[in-house]
Formats: sequence, C-alpha cells, structure tokens
Amino acid sequence: MRPSRHVEMTDLRPKENSFTLGSLPSTQGTSSNPYHDNYDRSNKTGQHPLRRWLDSFRQDTGRHVTPASVLNTPGNRHRASMIVPRSDDSPSRQRARNRGGHYFDLHAANVGTANTLLSRELKGRHVQMIAIGGSIGTGLFVASGRALNTGGPASVLIAYLFMGCMLYCTIQALGELAVTFPVAGSFSAYSTRFLDPAWGFAMGWNYALQWLVVLPLELIAASITVGYWNSSLNRSIFITLFLLIIVVINLFGVKGYGEAEFVFAIVKITAVIGFILLGIVINIGGFPDDGYIGGRYWQNPGAFNNGFKGLCAVFVTAAFAFTGTELVGLAAAETANPRRSLPTAIKQVFWRITLFYVVSLTLIGLLVPHNHPRLLGAKSAADASASPFVIAIESAGIAILPGVMNSVILVAVLSVGNSAVFGSSRTLAALADQRQAPRVLGYVDRRGRPLVAILVAASVGLLGYLVELDARQSDVLSWLLAASGLSSVFTWGSICLAHIRFRRAWRARGRALGELAFRSQVGVAGSWVGLVLNVLVLVAQFWTAAWPLPHPLASSHSSSQQGQGVIGGGEGVAGNGGTAVVPIESPRDVAQNFFLEYLCAPIVLACYVGYKLWYRTSVVKVDEMDVDTGRRDFNLPILISRERDEKRGMPRWKRVYKFLC
Repeated sequence: MRPSRHVEMTDLRPKENSFTLGSLPSTQGTSSNPYHDNYDRSNKTGQHPLRRWLDSFRQDTGRHVTPASVLNTPGNRHRASMIVPRSDDSPSRQRARNRGGHYFDLHAANVGTANTLLSRELKGRHVQMIAIGGSIGTGLFVASGRALNTGGPASVLIAYLFMGCMLYCTIQALGELAVTFPVAGSFSAYSTRFLDPAWGFAMGWNYALQWLVVLPLELIAASITVGYWNSSLNRSIFITLFLLIIVVINLFGVKGYGEAEFVFAIVKITAVIGFILLGIVINIGGFPDDGYIGGRYWQNPGAFNNGFKGLCAVFVTAAFAFTGTELVGLAAAETANPRRSLPTAIKQVFWRITLFYVVSLTLIGLLVPHNHPRLLGAKSAADASASPFVIAIESAGIAILPGVMNSVILVAVLSVGNSAVFGSSRTLAALADQRQAPRVLGYVDRRGRPLVAILVAASVGLLGYLVELDARQSDVLSWLLAASGLSSVFTWGSICLAHIRFRRAWRARGRALGELAFRSQVGVAGSWVGLVLNVLVLVAQFWTAAWPLPHPLASSHSSSQQGQGVIGGGEGVAGNGGTAVVPIESPRDVAQNFFLEYLCAPIVLACYVGYKLWYRTSVVKVDEMDVDTGRRDFNLPILISRERDEKRGMPRWKRVYKFLC
C-alpha cells in the first residue's frame, strides 16, 4: 500500500512514561472513555474488594490491543477490516474484490500492534532477569548431557560458541527493532511489516504453537522431577498443582510474570555460578580416588565423537538450548521504559552466553567423559539423574547435591511453563488484532491482561494429564512438539532478515542512524551473520533428521515416550542430540524420525503459502515500508545530550562497563 493512500490519523502512540492504566489516547473530536472514568470512580468510592477484583476481569470496551478509538471512528473503521469495503474503489482493493473479497490491510495491522494498551509494568530489573535467565533451563542442566554424548566435549564447546555468536547477533538486531518499535507481537509484527504479511502470519502462529505445546510438556517434566522425593504419589496431583501456580502467576498480569521470572532467574543463576566455582575446585582437586583431572577426558575417550555429523547434531541441540532468549523482545511492549531497560538487557546476553553456557559446559567436558553410561539414562529431559552437572558432582563424592539440583531443575521447569503462557498469550492477542487469529483472543480486561488468550494457553496445559497414559497413547505429545520444534530457528532468522530490511528502508527515507534510540552493536553485518547461521542450523537439522545417528536405546522403543526428544531444549523445545527419535528398523521408521524432527518446516511453509494464496500478499517493498507507526517518542535528542554529559563525568572503567553492559 502506498503511503499516499493512507487515511490521515491522529498519533495514537503513547508517549514515553506517559502511560497510565485506565487512560486512552483520544482521536480527533473524542474525549477520554467514560467507561474508564466510571471504573476509576467506583474504585475511589470504596467498592468491596472482592467485587472490585471480579470486576477487573470484565472487558473494558476501550481497552484492547487495538484501541476501540482506532477501530470505531468513522474515518478509520474501514482500515481495521481485512475485508474489502464495497464503497472503496481503489485499484488494489478492486483487484482483491475481483479475487473474492480478501484483502490484508497492512497499515491497519501496523496500527493495531503499535497502539497496544496492555499494561506496561515491567521494570528494568524484570527485563534484565528475563534476558539473563531466559534460556537457562533443562537444555543446559540435562539435555547438554545428550549433546556431550553425541559429539564429545570439543563439539559441545565449538557448537555453543558458534550458536552463542549467532544468538548475540540476533538479539542485537531484535534490541534495535524492539526499542524503536515496542509493539505487541514483536517478531510476527516485524515480519508482517518489513517482510511479507503472509510470513508474519506463519511466524506468529508458529511461535504461538511452540509455547502452547511446551506448557503441557513442562508440566509433565515437573511432575516427573517431583518423583525424585516420592515416586509413589500420583503425577496428576502435581500436574494440577503446577498448572494452577502458573495460571495464578499470569493472572497477576505482566508484573506477576516479571516478579516470578525475577525470582526463578536468581535461583538458576545462583545454581550455575555455584557449579562453576565447584567445578573448578573439583577439576583442580580431582575425584577422591583419581587426583587431578585437567584435560584427561579430552584425550580418553577423546574430544570428538561421531565425527562431523556428531558436530552438526550438537549444533542443532545448541540452537534449541538457547530458546527463550527472544522473550525479552516480546516483553518490550509491556515495559515501562524500553529505551532504558532493553539496551542493558540486550548487552547482557553476551555475558550470559559466555558465563552460563560456555564456561559451565567447558567444565562439564572436563569432568564427565562423553561415554559415561548415565548420560543416556534419563527417564525424561528433566531427570536430574542423567544431568552431567549431577554426574560430575556425585563423581566427586558429594552426595547431597542431587536433591539440590532436582530443586533447581524444578524451578527451571516452572519458569519455562510460566514463559510458555506469557509468550503464547501475547502472540495470540497480537495476531487477533492483526485479524490473523479469532478476534476473541484479543480480549483484554481492565487490568491490561489478554485474558482469553491466557485461558486458551492454560487449557492446552490440560494435555499434561496424558502423563498417566501408556507409551503409545502419549506419542501424541511427541508429535505436538514436533510441529513446533524448529520454531525458534525460524523466528531468529526472521528477526535478522527484518532488521536488514528495516535498515534499508530507514536509509531510503534519508534517516540517520543517530535517530535510532538503540543501535545494534554488530550492525547489519551481524544480522547477515545471524541469518546465515540460522539457515545452516536448518540444513544441519535436515541432514541429521533424514540420516540420523543410531538410536541410543534401540532395544527399548518404549523408553523414548517420555523425554527423549520431548523436552530437550532451553525453554522446553525439543532437541534429541541428533540421534534417532525412534529405533531405525524399517523405511517407515526413517520417515517417522524425519517428521518428528522436521515437521515444523512443512507446517510453516503451508501456513505461508496458504495465507499468501488467500490474501494475495506480496513482499513489502522498501519504499512502502512503514518506519513511523509505533515508534515511541523518547525525546531522543534531549536524552542523548544528557547521557553524553553523564558519560563525561564517569571514570574510564565505568564508561567501558556501560558500553559492555
């Protein structure tokens, strides 16, 4: 759509630090919503607390991810509709009407995500902990053992370093986009705006599906972990308990999510730092009967395993292990001051990758041989008995740590479940307001919560009760997860490509880089690196899915029904270490293994092609890209001037620290 054809609209974007709950930006000739005024007066007149609490779940007709003022004003109502109005005779809409009346209004979609009225209650400390602890989960604590067994310690170190570089470049690109456009939906919105609306549709549903499926799987993992202390209790009890805890946290709104993640992240970070210190002591002091360890296991049984395919398999597992890091971008729309909070959180990604993954896994490779028999003995991906962290500690003769590690893994699993509800609900609500999902999912209550989307995500968690079924019946969980197994890789690649296209449009408008509130430290070149590495991960996953390494437990097919390839990633995404998901005994097993590992790709392709054929969307041209809607007014020149004055008075060490962190 050409910019000249846009209907003139009042700037509805909330200004920085000016958002208040219960207020609405107004359009031309309208005043603030009286519905909010009545609600505020009822609070001030001493309404009963219980009734006030129940009343908060009601929908406010003026509160929506897309405000009613945008949808219902006479001059703009038709722009929010994805169906061609009969009174409009524009050439593009005339062609759409001739095709059957289907038309995607890109400008209306941009307005919808830009004018989010979700509560902006996340503070800097919340965002920083989401960034630091976002991807620390069973992918690090348990699934790293499968990666170690598959490729050996050198492959683990190389793969995680490369994936760390890829993720750093990706998150830098995401940071620039999220600070410039702190809009609802984040990744899918950027794909819609800068790439192709059909690709945005595919990415939005792909990402929502990923988190919807993760929730029941993490509930199962949590119930299995509790079995460490008492295996005789019915697992359904804990499915119910953990699901209730997660739902209650999210019903407290985005602030409840932020506070919970703040606590969860502190626990996980403390555990990793504690292990790093302990691992150094163990390596220097040695096991009780063996003495100094050093690099013994890099020589025998060796630094690599399964050759080049083993390295490629670990690349795939490493990519899955970092899933969840991008949530910091999704939270931008609900952050009080993204200009201040997000850059700090984005810069800390480098230190998390270096400290929590590279250092800890280097120590794991020094303390645990890749052929250790317990590395493949997990009953689930949350089973701490197969965690290389636990194996290293027990080998040193420290008996009390398995219980502690189980507690940490339980916290990590609950954190993943909490993130699953947050990520899926916000993505579904944003899709609804772009008319790419049922409108009811965009229901936002008076507390700024996407209530229907939260309840939908929670209802999918009921699939966790499948834990009580036998192996064959619960295979449905593996297939559900397979449908979204590569979701994060597609998301990260889309972020990098969207950033490249945004920079091209920004330059085409004659804008200077100094006008950006935050610039990627690695620039467009870093986005190209991130994009290429994401494509290589997809290629490596295709190779290891079509021609996998032998199944580690080929004689026990039933043992794969819970955990092997089910909950192996950082924030709950599958990763089977490149080995076969099922024993390969026939051509049918080859096909089943491939689709269990690569099913996400044809689903994304089907969503993209189907939506493109239905709406006849096209790749957004650079000269038609909207680089203004949704940009927050930061009073940037004033802020930059103040920051420069502050830096002049800082000592050199602090200036270096501010640049890095």
